[in-house]
Amino acid sequence: MLRIANRVLLGLVGLALLVVGVSVLIAGAGGPLPSWWFYDAQGDVLLAESARDRFRQDTWWWPAVFGALGALFGLMVWSLVAQVRRNRLTEVLVDSGDGQGALLRARALAGVLAGAAEELDGVGRADVLLVGRRNAPSAQVHLVLEAHAAPRETLQHLTYEALTTARDSAGLDRLPAEVEMGAVKRRAQRVS
Repeated sequence: MLRIANRVLLGLVGLALLVVGVSVLIAGAGGPLPSWWFYDAQGDVLLAESARDRFRQDTWWWPAVFGALGALFGLMVWSLVAQVRRNRLTEVLVDSGDGQGALLRARALAGVLAGAAEELDGVGRADVLLVGRRNAPSAQVHLVLEAHAAPRETLQHLTYEALTTARDSAGLDRLPAEVEMGAVKRRAQRVS
């Protein structure tokens, strides 16, 4: 849900900036703009001198404006860095018993976990993402359950069969998991 809200917010901010930028280009080129638009002359500026001078006697106004813009810029940069940062684990360090260790692709382990979860009764689809450090990974499991599934039994089988097998086969001391369950969305059928 947070990912959807994040994408919607970024899309709306981007659309607003695009509309303002295109309108500035159109006005600068002398093109037609709607009569209700906040500026329309070719030489017009976004913030006129009268608007800048209006709050000159208030000493708090301009520092507050620049502080808010700086905070907004910092928030946007933080959001961009969070989007670019890779949260997905690429390798898992497996104890091979000889003191050296071996590297296992995290996608392979996640694929095996997803396959084992999909074999459980009542699971329609399973997605697994490994996060954390390569010597201490954790799993984020998203299960889509069928209508006849029993969530409690499904979680127990996932915990005591699939996750335990993956943890033991990779030689990990522990493999914590966060499991999110959802239901298969079905269209309503007409009853006659």
